[in-house]
Amino acid sequence: MYSFDSRVRYSEVGADGKMSLCSVIHYMQDCSIFQSEDLGVGIAVLKQEKKAWLLSSWQIEIGRRPRLGERLTVGTWASGFKAMYGYRNFILRDESGDDAVRAASIWIYMNLETGRPEKVDDFVAEIYRPEPALEMEKAGRKIAVPDGLREYPAFPVQKYQIDTNGHVNNGQYLQMAEAWLPEDEQVEKLRVEYRKAAVYGDMIVPAAGLDESGASVVALKGLDGGVFAVIQAKTKQDHHEAE
Repeated sequence: MYSFDSRVRYSEVGADGKMSLCSVIHYMQDCSIFQSEDLGVGIAVLKQEKKAWLLSSWQIEIGRRPRLGERLTVGTWASGFKAMYGYRNFILRDESGDDAVRAASIWIYMNLETGRPEKVDDFVAEIYRPEPALEMEKAGRKIAVPDGLREYPAFPVQKYQIDTNGHVNNGQYLQMAEAWLPEDEQVEKLRVEYRKAAVYGDMIVPAAGLDESGASVVALKGLDGGVFAVIQAKTKQDHHEAE
């Protein structure tokens, strides 16, 4: 496992003094980038090779959200590669050795020259030295968009939401959807599926409601009806009712 130690900053917490879900995603994203940089296959190297890893989905289990000032170990490891996909796990571990957050993610290896996914070559796969995956519920990569979601007024993508790939950064989609999701303190399971990268100048049309399990779902669409990202949040109540 690759890891780095950190402490929960004031800029990373919500009104309740605990780490926001968006900050959880940022920590995990940073950890994977740090590992790639330290292995010599970071952003600049990939860009030179006209390649990039694009995040396809998150599956996050929140045991608890760390508190302001709390010391954490953030860890990640590759759990396997198949065709154009890379599979990666994450943990946010507290000083007692307990995992506050556990996550699985799926990434797509992109050829930026062709604009299409490309099979992960053996050299890249071997660099990451895959380890066994976390034991988690198999939620899958796709999130079904329920019929009858209510659409809300569109808003534009802002410059501050763009990352080094020229796309909206992964965590920004969650921030866009927050107004229609349960409060962070209620969320026990979070899934995000990224379908199409939004760029500066795109208009986002949010559509929100509940799925058949009672979980909150937000689809972030374009003006043409195409979906950029889908977010599903299950609360402790949703989880126990399903059982």
